[in-house]
Amino acid sequence: MRSEDALANIDVAVLAGGLGTRIRGVLGDTPKVLAPIAGRAFLGHLLDYLSTYGSRRVVLCLGHLADRVTAWLARGDSAGTIDVVCQIEPRPLGTAGALGYVRKELRSSTILVVNGDTFLDADLRAFIASHRLSGAEASMLCVTVEDASRFVRVEIGPDSRVRRFLDKAPGAGTINAGVYLFSAAFLDRFVAAGAVSLERDVLEKLPAGTLNAHVAKARFLDIGTPESLATAASVIAGRES
Repeated sequence: MRSEDALANIDVAVLAGGLGTRIRGVLGDTPKVLAPIAGRAFLGHLLDYLSTYGSRRVVLCLGHLADRVTAWLARGDSAGTIDVVCQIEPRPLGTAGALGYVRKELRSSTILVVNGDTFLDADLRAFIASHRLSGAEASMLCVTVEDASRFVRVEIGPDSRVRRFLDKAPGAGTINAGVYLFSAAFLDRFVAAGAVSLERDVLEKLPAGTLNAHVAKARFLDIGTPESLATAASVIAGRES
């Protein structure tokens, strides 16, 4: 599997409907996914990243300030050859609920789900290979950070399966990077169950050893707070240099 073909047959869902309350004082009426970073909207960087792996179809799960995103796309700022589909939830549905709302637009047997406010310059080809080799219906991309105090930590066994999720704590730790691979059947089950939060209602309730974890060696970017947004340009610049 070549890198430029890795996502050729995998639809991508980008979760970008959050209210962005923690960062509203900085961005104002700009949605997080359009946060200006290194001279471009964050979504532009994300679409370019997906494009390098041959992504052909991306479904944007939108909500708050969705009109700003659709207007940005209409200008043709950055979509390349990717078919970008916008779905606007009628009310806040949560991360799992948003996937349920856009389910009809996700046509592939395996689906890549990406948080719209985090970025990890990981090798998606390696992540996909890990998912397929594991035989699991669900895989989660993880990363080790120096300060895990804002994140739920993940305990991973020697078999690369998630043993449990741990409380937030200061110090280094391995965390959920907000990128997932799900089989269509797995997605259908939690949608049918009425899950709201992908993290709390689905992933954290899976039996130990069910969820495959792939730990990437890459720099993690979270634009959910003013402090983390301030460091975003250096992360993006490092990737593109």
